[in-house]
Amino acid sequence: MPNRLLIRGFLLIAIALCFGVPAATYHVGDFFHAGPGLFPLLVSCVVGAIGLAMVVQSRIEQSESLAIGFKNIAIVLASLIGFVVIADHLKAIPAIVYLVFVSTLAGTDYSVRRNLMICAVLVVIAFAFSSLLGLNLPLI
Repeated sequence: MPNRLLIRGFLLIAIALCFGVPAATYHVGDFFHAGPGLFPLLVSCVVGAIGLAMVVQSRIEQSESLAIGFKNIAIVLASLIGFVVIADHLKAIPAIVYLVFVSTLAGTDYSVRRNLMICAVLVVIAFAFSSLLGLNLPLI
């Protein structure tokens, strides 16, 4: 059975390469005059470094087998699809609440209190993006 940490590390490295290589083709600039490719390239480098650390750690630590939970994958996909449908027909706040409450069903423990706190933080972030960055988000 493949090592869980090794698979996760390689997956993070692949994601970093998928976003980092195209970001490197944009003008990067420097830290004082950042180009459009600087931020995605930096994030990709950090994600790639985390993936590399996980690959190295998988070689040091005891192997833990990988188990794929198709039920959990289906729950998370349903929450993402529901978010898009609700945000398209209603507004973003009910979609955020749906996303949080449904996606946490895939976890091992379920807490309504924790879900409400996550919803509150995400709604505050959405309002901050809308007001501070001037994004046209249909929140209410």
